[in-house]
Amino acid sequence: MVGVTLMQLIERHSERLARGLTEQICKSERTSDFRKIPAKDLQLAAAEVYRNLGEWLLQKTEQAIEQWFRAIGSRRAAEGIRLHQFVWALMLTREHLCRFLEQEAFVDSIIQLHSELELQQIVNQFFDRAVYYGIIGYSDPVRQESPKSRASASLGEMAVEMLQGLSLA
Repeated sequence: MVGVTLMQLIERHSERLARGLTEQICKSERTSDFRKIPAKDLQLAAAEVYRNLGEWLLQKTEQAIEQWFRAIGSRRAAEGIRLHQFVWALMLTREHLCRFLEQEAFVDSIIQLHSELELQQIVNQFFDRAVYYGIIGYSDPVRQESPKSRASASLGEMAVEMLQGLSLA
């Protein structure tokens, strides 16, 4: 039950978390490539991840996580974000969340402590998969298409791609 409470805390503060993360990503030299992307877009993407984290952790299958983060990796590669900077951004996302939990979550009992530790383990597993599948996305053939073939994509395909691009910063 406490894990659900912590998840709700994260989701309630998703905008605040996203603003803080976006500032970190924009300021860090280790993620300087992300300055090519408007800060507002990065913040929207981060807020989406934090706002839907409970669903990702509790309801999404391994296949759904794979598809989502392969698409993100492919998208970031196409945007000119170098792989090491993409991975660092994912690591910042996890660290930012863990710091938030340390500051905001109050542990009053051994049961709550166990629940928080369990949540952190699940979060770590999720982000490990995000990194793994994001790296695979960097080598996906979709991103290697020529600009000419991309220009001929249907409006519906472009809309789906734009929605996928509004993912993890």
